[in-house]
Amino acid sequence: MTAFLKEIFSNIDLTAYEELAVLLVLASILAIIFRSLKQPLILAYLFTGIFIGLFGFLNIKEGDLVDVFSSLGIMFLLFLVGMEMDYTAIKKTGKVSLAIGIGQVLFTALGGFLIAQVFQFEFLHAVYIAVALTFSSTVIIMKLLSDKGSLTSLHGRVAIGLLLVQDMVVILILIILNAIEIGEDVGFFHLLNTVFVGIGLFILMLFLGKTAFPFLFRKISHSHELLFLVSLAWLLFFASVVRQFGFSIEIAGFLGGVALAHSAEKHHIANKIRPLRDFFILIFFVFLGTLMVVSGVEGLLLPVVIFSLFVLIGNPLIVMIIMGFMRYKKRTGFLTGVTVAQISEFSLIFATLGLSLGHITERIFALIVIVGVVTITLSTYIILYAEKIYPYFARFLSIFERKITQEEGGDFGISKPIILIGANRIGRGIMNYIKKENILAIDFDPLVVDKLKKEKIDRIFADIKDPHLFEELNLKKTKVVISTSPYLEDNISVVRRIKDINKDIKVVTRAENEEEAKTLYKEGVDYVLLPHFLSGKYLGEIINSDSKLENLAEFRKKDFQILENGK
Repeated sequence: MTAFLKEIFSNIDLTAYEELAVLLVLASILAIIFRSLKQPLILAYLFTGIFIGLFGFLNIKEGDLVDVFSSLGIMFLLFLVGMEMDYTAIKKTGKVSLAIGIGQVLFTALGGFLIAQVFQFEFLHAVYIAVALTFSSTVIIMKLLSDKGSLTSLHGRVAIGLLLVQDMVVILILIILNAIEIGEDVGFFHLLNTVFVGIGLFILMLFLGKTAFPFLFRKISHSHELLFLVSLAWLLFFASVVRQFGFSIEIAGFLGGVALAHSAEKHHIANKIRPLRDFFILIFFVFLGTLMVVSGVEGLLLPVVIFSLFVLIGNPLIVMIIMGFMRYKKRTGFLTGVTVAQISEFSLIFATLGLSLGHITERIFALIVIVGVVTITLSTYIILYAEKIYPYFARFLSIFERKITQEEGGDFGISKPIILIGANRIGRGIMNYIKKENILAIDFDPLVVDKLKKEKIDRIFADIKDPHLFEELNLKKTKVVISTSPYLEDNISVVRRIKDINKDIKVVTRAENEEEAKTLYKEGVDYVLLPHFLSGKYLGEIINSDSKLENLAEFRKKDFQILENGK
């Protein structure tokens, strides 16, 4: 059947524009299907390429236009990565980010190489496979952690620091690969020179990013069109300059983004560039999908299974072992570890460069891509349901936890009239109008907990998703529990656990809309905070009261003082 359809499609003569139209229509249809199944869109693009490769109705492999689009997609992707680099992310999580990042890269690469040797792959092929297995998907992890509201949690911050270390390593490797040409024996000093030039360009971009570019973009920020035009012109101009040093436009994209990382307008620029990235990266992943359809992959089933299991299980274990040695709790280690249970889009970019350089064959390339598809798909579910999976493995993970951990748990024996879950933003506003000695604050953001410590407010560093949290709390004097979490599932869990322990304790939770408020009231919440509703009610009372309206300047002064003091 496949051969019959391939024969029909191969006789259809389409122009480049018609081929692009067919590609986008097919990708859109599969994207809608994958989105409805809650799968990453990257899989839809890869399967588009597989479909095209199977039936051969587009000459995508031979198209110069596709090569240009694919390169632009990678350049824009790395441009945004460079622009969104948070140089304080590693500092926020201290030594653990560097230790996990470097340790995970080294041990995963070593493990992947040994497995590849067991399957008797050639040495250079084994090196490429091993390196490809070490990198995790920044795009997918950031998206899933954001959806779960875990970006500011301890394990979220550690994961972000880990990804930053990985990004640095992969950029360094891409720079080295750019120094290598097919068939050329590149010496150590040539590679070293290339690395030094790359580091020099990186430092130059940091300098320009702190001096010239903030001034320039501040001057043109009044015009959004001009801001977009100048940033795009800078990127393409810099790419043409960097090529003169022997680097690709992909590397130029990253370095060009680094130059804008300190610009106040970077978020607006990123919003403008992101649609271009999404379009061109779509073409790139479709192209990758077509390369998966190669002959001679029949014997890859067992290697794909073993390498996928190594990434899905081995990577998290490596992270948990390192975090255990650094005296982090087993739950934090587990939640951090599962975030790296997939290989990255950068692994596919790395494999693509290896294929273009002739270092690996299409068969090895297909192996890496298939492992990517398998691990990205499965890890999505693992990360989303990590909190629910954890209790089933908790007792087995005790070997990764020291008796004395460095995570500040706080004093669970303290009993206060008010327990405030979430001490940032809305929680901070609540604390401004309640006596501090009456509050026990619970938060899972280490930066917020540090701030509470400096203010000498009783606090507990914990996650309300932890099933054992409420069992450990001393609720003897507690009259009300307030949850400022914006997530419905978390708040339902809070009210159920508190009411099971003591029905007399009042529970106040937050809701994002009217439907969530109704659900929470049905669950037994005593009062629901609707931020937009309360702000409207508060302003309405001020306007309807002549005395309060006359004191508007006084209200403004008090609120401004609170904002100025960061409280």
